[in-house]
Amino acid sequence: MQAVISAIGTALGAIMGLCYAVVKNYGLTIIVFTLISKVILMPVSIWVHRNGLKVVKMQPEINRLHIKHYGDKDAIAEGQAALYKREKYNPLASLVPLAIQIIILMGVIEVIYHPMNYLLHLNGDCINAYLTAGGQLFGFDPAANQAQLRLLRAIGQGGGAQLLAQVDAAYQASYPALEGFSTYFVGVDLTWIASEMGPLYLLIPIATGLSSLFLSLMQNKLNPLQHEQNAGTQWGTLAFSVGLSLYLGYFVPAGVALYWIASNISAVLVQWILNKMIDPRKHVDYKALEETREELEKLKNLGASADPKEDKVLRKREKEDYKRFFGVANKHLVFYSESKGFRKYFMPVMEEIFARSNVTIHYITSDPNDDIFQLAEKNDKLKAYYIGPRRLITLFMKLDADVVVMTMTDLENYHYKRSYVRKDIRYVYMFHYPLSTHMVVHTGAFDHYDEILCVGDFQIAEIRKSEELAGLPPKQLEVCGYCQLDSMYKAFQAMNTAPGARPRILIAPSWQEDNILDSCIDPLLKSMLGHGWDVKVRPHPEYMKRYKPRMDELMHRWKDYDGGDLVFETDFTSNESIYASDVVITDWSGTATEFSFVTLRPCVFVNTPPKINNPDYVKLGIEPQELRLRSQIGVQVEMNGVDKAGEAIQSILGDTQGWTERIRGIRDELIANFPDSAPVSAKAILKAVVEQQKKHNA
Repeated sequence: MQAVISAIGTALGAIMGLCYAVVKNYGLTIIVFTLISKVILMPVSIWVHRNGLKVVKMQPEINRLHIKHYGDKDAIAEGQAALYKREKYNPLASLVPLAIQIIILMGVIEVIYHPMNYLLHLNGDCINAYLTAGGQLFGFDPAANQAQLRLLRAIGQGGGAQLLAQVDAAYQASYPALEGFSTYFVGVDLTWIASEMGPLYLLIPIATGLSSLFLSLMQNKLNPLQHEQNAGTQWGTLAFSVGLSLYLGYFVPAGVALYWIASNISAVLVQWILNKMIDPRKHVDYKALEETREELEKLKNLGASADPKEDKVLRKREKEDYKRFFGVANKHLVFYSESKGFRKYFMPVMEEIFARSNVTIHYITSDPNDDIFQLAEKNDKLKAYYIGPRRLITLFMKLDADVVVMTMTDLENYHYKRSYVRKDIRYVYMFHYPLSTHMVVHTGAFDHYDEILCVGDFQIAEIRKSEELAGLPPKQLEVCGYCQLDSMYKAFQAMNTAPGARPRILIAPSWQEDNILDSCIDPLLKSMLGHGWDVKVRPHPEYMKRYKPRMDELMHRWKDYDGGDLVFETDFTSNESIYASDVVITDWSGTATEFSFVTLRPCVFVNTPPKINNPDYVKLGIEPQELRLRSQIGVQVEMNGVDKAGEAIQSILGDTQGWTERIRGIRDELIANFPDSAPVSAKAILKAVVEQQKKHNA
């Protein structure tokens, strides 16, 4: 190892010797050498900078990989390796500067400990003669690593005459070089080692530590790769760098500390120059980077409570339910609900399954306040489990059951995967909306389901065409109907919704971007008021949750209106106001279709920009029901024509019977088995369970 260090020292000593020959000052020699080394290594710095930009440029794609395959380390690693290969990125390149820095540091230490060899170029015999004499006079070990520094310090302190008298005459000609070699720089003796000196000399390691702190903070700001690291990594790197600097400053000569300080400060200058030469802003999509980072952060915080105590309780409960779920063998039927709001889509079917079979339903919910837990206490055939969104990722990977029923789209497309443990699980999809399958959901949203319980025949045509275009094998499709519409219809029949003395108009927008409330509510209200109608504005619950200040501002704008025909409803505990309405005005809210099919009353649709999650929907050549129904169960109004909405309402109210018959015909055409579809869905699910059991037992 010493031979390697000596070789490095010889190479660097040659450069440093040239510097000393020019500047004739030990401290300046170290600084000039440091700057020259940065210039020589500039091509390497450029290469490393470009390589770092590659990974920052790839980071949005890497984040999307983590989002799509969250929890699946193998898939993430495989996708990341493919990205690295495509971009020709070498992860080990980031180690190159560190390796070079270590090599140079080893050489610098060698040179600084042996200036008589590398800077004064004395021969070995001469050096040994002076060290032997100096050891005897000044009491140091001539073989010690710092012997040359001790000798030079003794000469600087006036011990040169004594030394010269003890040295063989053959070597005395070299003494002027030793006497002329000043180890002082700005009042600091560069041979000092802080660990061997008094408390005052702790300023040396403090200075090296501060220079390293400065470098780390500036690198966090200027270095594009380091800038994108998380705070933990940045502070960890900073702590290591400052710690190493303090160590160097304390245990090695001040000359090494000077090199380290100069190297840290010049590294900041080099980074600034690199950013000017290759501007990161021209290579990195920082908007996409920020968006994907936020999305990934949301995913990491899935299910987390704002209250640490509550979060701890929920984690404990979740852990117990997770263990309890996997403690049950031979699970034939599993339902998964994203929140308690989805239970209404399952409950009529589950009640039919309980009535027709002895099958136990294992019901997983990601809502700790789901009412399903109270129901499970009264039903031995219902087992309920709370599993939060993050742990659900792992549960899905390890799932073992015959049939799994869900209303969640995009199985396998993002972080929720089909089971890795059991490949033959039959995944069944139930709709939580009664319309088309190819515009409002993502491309391939149903591709990884084995069976779909369709609302009507129109969905079969859409799904089969999607399968054909994607080259997928046909799924099991069962035309069942829409249980939620059945339930709503039965509830409506029990309501007192007799016509009022005045027509009731409900404005019920969606919460998506450019909805009625954010785009055209004021001219719409002006066209509605003063006609002898009762007008009610009911925002979407999600709108209130996300944009309450907007709603407050809207109500404030109209607080002085005293026409007596305008009400704002922000209490969502009851849906009675929806079904008591004579006409609903909306943009793209699913409430409109349910309202019309339940009450047989029409809607007015304001054509705000639609929500399209699958831009390729046109390739199917099938008009989505979301678009088709707008002119069949109501009338359409353009955004710039909402001031004419009152005229559309007048026309509708003049033909209520005609609208009733038309809407009934459309509902009967689209919605199968209305209003009693639960038995059909239950039969389809039980059939799937039986088939899976037969297959499993074969």
